[in-house]
Amino acid sequence: MQTDSIVQCPNYFCQALNPESQRFCHNCQTRIPKRYLWAVGSTHSPGELIDDRFLIKSAQIALDTKPGIPPMAIEVPPSLEPYLHLMAERPTISQPFAVVKDVLFLESAPIYPSDARSERGEDLSGRLMPRLVQVWAASSGFRQLHFLRQLAHLWRVLSVEKVASTLLDSELIFADSDTVRILELNFDSLAAQTVRDPISLAGLGKFWSSWQAQPALADFFNQVCQNLIDGQITNADELLDVLDSAITAQSSQQTRQIQIATLTDQGPSRQSNEDACYPPSGTSGDHSLLIVCDGIGGHEGGEVASNLAIETIVNQIRSLDPDQLEPELEVAVCAANDAIAQKNDAERRQERQRMGTTVVMGIVRSHEFYLTHVGDSRAYRITRQGCYQVTLDDDVASREARLGYTLYREALQHPSAGSLVQALGMGSSSYLRPTVQRFIFDEECVFLLCSDGLSDNDRVEEHWQSEIVPILNGKTNVATVARKLVEIANTQNGHDNVTIGLIHCQTRETGQSNPVRSMLAKPTQLIAPAPPSQLRTEIQPRRTSWFKIALILLGLFGAAGAIAALFVPELIPRLINRLPTVAEPSVVPPVPASPEPLTTGSLIQLDRPELPLFRKPDQPSDQVRELVGQVPPGTVLKVEKRQQTTAGQPAWIRLKVCTIAADTKLQNSVKAGNIGWQQESSIVPFTKANLKPDQLGACTPPKQNAPSTP
Repeated sequence: MQTDSIVQCPNYFCQALNPESQRFCHNCQTRIPKRYLWAVGSTHSPGELIDDRFLIKSAQIALDTKPGIPPMAIEVPPSLEPYLHLMAERPTISQPFAVVKDVLFLESAPIYPSDARSERGEDLSGRLMPRLVQVWAASSGFRQLHFLRQLAHLWRVLSVEKVASTLLDSELIFADSDTVRILELNFDSLAAQTVRDPISLAGLGKFWSSWQAQPALADFFNQVCQNLIDGQITNADELLDVLDSAITAQSSQQTRQIQIATLTDQGPSRQSNEDACYPPSGTSGDHSLLIVCDGIGGHEGGEVASNLAIETIVNQIRSLDPDQLEPELEVAVCAANDAIAQKNDAERRQERQRMGTTVVMGIVRSHEFYLTHVGDSRAYRITRQGCYQVTLDDDVASREARLGYTLYREALQHPSAGSLVQALGMGSSSYLRPTVQRFIFDEECVFLLCSDGLSDNDRVEEHWQSEIVPILNGKTNVATVARKLVEIANTQNGHDNVTIGLIHCQTRETGQSNPVRSMLAKPTQLIAPAPPSQLRTEIQPRRTSWFKIALILLGLFGAAGAIAALFVPELIPRLINRLPTVAEPSVVPPVPASPEPLTTGSLIQLDRPELPLFRKPDQPSDQVRELVGQVPPGTVLKVEKRQQTTAGQPAWIRLKVCTIAADTKLQNSVKAGNIGWQQESSIVPFTKANLKPDQLGACTPPKQNAPSTP
């Protein structure tokens, strides 16, 4: 039995062993992620190692000691499907990471991350957060309302998956400061045999009624509970409307100060900047709107699409109805989509020539923050306790997991995992599904919006504590941090443009405690909006507009030929390392054909960001691979030999460096004439190099001596 907490370096070419306390590998300086997992069904004792990988730290909390290795692939059982369908609710809902020996390991569980500390400086790493009932009584009235609203939203989405009974078990509901977190899901069919109260809103009201609300909230809270029990509130949407009204009324208990900063940069390896942001790059201040776009389609398309999207959205938002913000944000995004699509059509751009853009934008309205998103530009929420990705990439990996086909970590291993399934400008708005989320400002936090020039390779997860938390501690400001994050993206990623948008919200209690007036005097006058969508591909966490539903239904019942015509355009490759395909969100794309094999004597030009070359092929994984150097993009290589070392494994290719891109800035770059090995699967994609003899550099064949004349 292994009792020491030893974590293997995630770098495939290193894999050195490090103590759990080590943040960076002692051998190669790679960041060592500490992945704490909740082990459902585990009866193992602390110190036991499951499957030579998962170390039980304490009751049902495990440490992944091999964070760089994908978990074993499994066939998804029905019991895991609700988790996957609720993937858009992470980090609130824990997500399946692996199933080993009848133990389900959940990630994003309410467990404190590495280096988390209490206000007294106590190390909280790897411990469970407090249950909601433990912090409820000490929470302000505003926060209690905020908790209730989150629970009401969860009741709606969990009811669809028949796991709403989770919210009737106080042992499963946790609090991450101002945010509700769920430990694991309870199936209604099983819970019905054990819970005292019915699995209904009446049962929820009875469950809540045992909690003690703040004095200013008490009468209102008790009335809500009684109306739930009596059946006067008949669905979760009515409950949400009532709680929203109370939150708005109580928002005067807090003051809020907003500071934003934007910055965009071309990056070291691109010839132009296809990213765009609003307000313009370099802005800082108290603006209420922030937009980040990452263009698709090259110099003559991507930058046009991203700027056109921002121009259209800003014009649309100027006339927004503040009482209908969520559906109108969808309309604004769809208008941007139509503007780009019409320009594509007017310029007769087809398939991969079509331009497009991703978008992630945030708008502040009083105590609320609305986040809208299409594509793989991301938004993160950072507090002193943790960093959480709050958008879900619109890519193949996320879609396959959300549909319940596979676990997310397994989906990431697919060659087309990062290919987008939707972006602005690629087709009709009838098939575009923007995600709109609403957050309540209840705690000091920072929202980071960024393009994948920063988010790739987990740079945000690596640097949030050192670079962003100091904003919350008053040691720096958003403008300074924006510059630092761009520098990190350029030096540690460097393969793409990078755009940063930061929103810092400071909240303070005013000390006022006005009683919450009754919102339920005439419950029969409450209007119930439409029930939540049952579609597995729906990831919007709040109400869907009727206008949007009508468009979707019209599209679904259209002629098959007309529908097919809408899907002719395909997304241009998002990044050098991504496959050039896009699929409509409800259609699983075909598996791409195997790339053309590399043949001896071929000249190829590297199309991916960078590639390491090694002195020997197929070294054992427990040995450190000897590196020749990094091959920068644009380098021309000659295939000298093909070697199959292990049956069923990718072949190893011996490569000679012919010429190197003149603008490379890699410090450990290979030199012309260097020879090294790499797996064939790692070299893809590549371009065949058609060079003249005088352009072959180190691969120029030696001149033959002229034959002597007899």
